Formats: sequence, C-alpha cells, structure tokens
Amino acid sequence: MSEKFKIVYTDHGFESIEIERGIIKSADGNLTVAQCKTAEEVVEVAADADALLVQWAPVTAEVIARLQQCKVIVRMGIGFDNVDIEAARQKNIPVCNVPDYCINEVADHTLAMALSLARQLQTTDRRVRDGSWSIIPAGKMPAFHEMTFATVGFGRIARAVHQRARNFSFKLVAYDKFVSSETMLEQGVSSLDLDALFEQSDIISLHCQLTEETEHLVSAARLQQMKPSSILINTARGSLVDTLALAHALRSGDIAAAGLDVFETEPLADEHPIRACGNALLTSHTAWYSESSVPELQKKAAEELVRGLRGKPLQNQVN
Repeated sequence: MSEKFKIVYTDHGFESIEIERGIIKSADGNLTVAQCKTAEEVVEVAADADALLVQWAPVTAEVIARLQQCKVIVRMGIGFDNVDIEAARQKNIPVCNVPDYCINEVADHTLAMALSLARQLQTTDRRVRDGSWSIIPAGKMPAFHEMTFATVGFGRIARAVHQRARNFSFKLVAYDKFVSSETMLEQGVSSLDLDALFEQSDIISLHCQLTEETEHLVSAARLQQMKPSSILINTARGSLVDTLALAHALRSGDIAAAGLDVFETEPLADEHPIRACGNALLTSHTAWYSESSVPELQKKAAEELVRGLRGKPLQNQVN
C-alpha cells in the first residue's frame, strides 16, 4: 500500500481518531477526515476514495454509483443499515462491519434495563422521593425464576444476554430463523416461533439486524400479543420498534414497561410521546459504550479497512 491510496473518514463522533490514523499511516495510507451529514456531502469528499470509514453518514445507492475506485467500505459499528449493501455488492465493493466489539457492554446494558424494570426500581424510587413509603411494590412482581426471558435473535449479543440471564434463573427462549433449535438447546435456550415468543414471554429483548423484513417488527399488532405484565427491551436498532405504537401501549397498560436505548430518529424528539411514559426507561444510545469499547472499535475497523485495501481476506464482510 502506498500514499496513492485515499481513505475517507466520512464522519465520526470520537474525541480522538489517532488509533485509526496510526494504523492507516503505518500502512502508508492517507486519511481524509470529514463530518458528512448528507449523501451529497459524502460524494463531494469521497468520490475518488479508495476506501471509506463510515459511522452515521448515509452511503446510499446514489453515493455508491459515484464512487470511482472504492475497494472497501467499513461501517464503524455492528449495524450497517446506513449503507446500501446491495448497491455495493452490485458494484463489487465489499462492505464490512465490526460485529465483535461491545458485546459485553450491550449485554450488560440490556440486562441492567431488564432487571431494573422487572424489579420496578424506577417506580419505587419515585414513590420514595415523593414521600410514599410501602414495602409492597406498585405493580405485580413475579420472581425471576417464574419469568420467561426471550430474545428476538440469537447472535453474539443475544447469547451473551442469555448467559447473564441464566444466572438469575429465568426460563430462556429465543427466536432466530437462521439458528437451529439444536444450537439453542446446546446453550440451554428453547426455540419458539415469533408469535409464541410474544405471547408467552415476560421480558422480550431485541437483538436482530434492521432490514425491510424487521422494520417495525414490534408493531401495534405485536404489542397486542404481549402480556399486560410484559417488558420490552431494545438495545439493537431503533426502527425495529414502532415507537408511537409502543408509547400508546405503555400509556394504556397493554404492556407493563419498556427499556429503550435506540430510537427511530436520534436524538429523540423533545415532543415524542414516549418521553411522557413513566414506565419507559430511556437511554441515549449508550449501551455500546465503555472506556475500552471505543478503542476496540476503532482498531478493528481500521485493521479491516487495511485488509481490504491490501486484498487480504476480510473478516466481517456483510454483502
């Protein structure tokens, strides 16, 4: 690799990018850093790029059509729905993600949300602060060993969530059309179809990619399938959930509670009705974060990009 290669960082939110810069420089690459918000801005800076590092910028079919010599696109994260992977495939441009970072962080955040809501910590905290003292919680509270904990998806993060949930004696179930029931059973998890999972589970945690098929997977109809005592957790992709329908379900008591770290549009709008739901635990897309997850992401993404430029086998191509 030589200085002739141009690598464009379309956008990022990191305090420092010295890890990426160092890896690319040591491979004799030249890094151009931008903060693109639109597809037009991506084209303007990256049309002649040999490779792209992308965090949130839209890499649409129109952008990909304008790339003149791009050899690899690396998405800084697990999800890749802001990159048109089919358009890239048709143009023979590999798209890669970083699926093996922040697994522990997201699993920890997921379970922390689930346990907090199941034990009604928010509700009890508010009652104490408001001067109401009762040794009986406000709502029904089954013991964990009586509850069914479900994941939609059974990939790396979902399996880490199940590993943690097992220690609290939940009954474990999952749905994943790409994973056999035998594989799940090897890890002590029972396979259910999607209807049964929504109807039977006490806690449902989402761990699947956002696709045309899974957009608004949790719709008004799905929410009606859930128990009035059930809890929904989403630390995956915001658009897996119809958040307006969820807000209605929370207000009307169709389900008991929800924990959301991701939203259809971020930042979450000030006027969004989910903000007014006292039975919703909301965090600002922080599940992925720890002091070690950031450098891990930066290092793995940059190393994958260098492999792509050098024509070496890619570890995490998604198209």
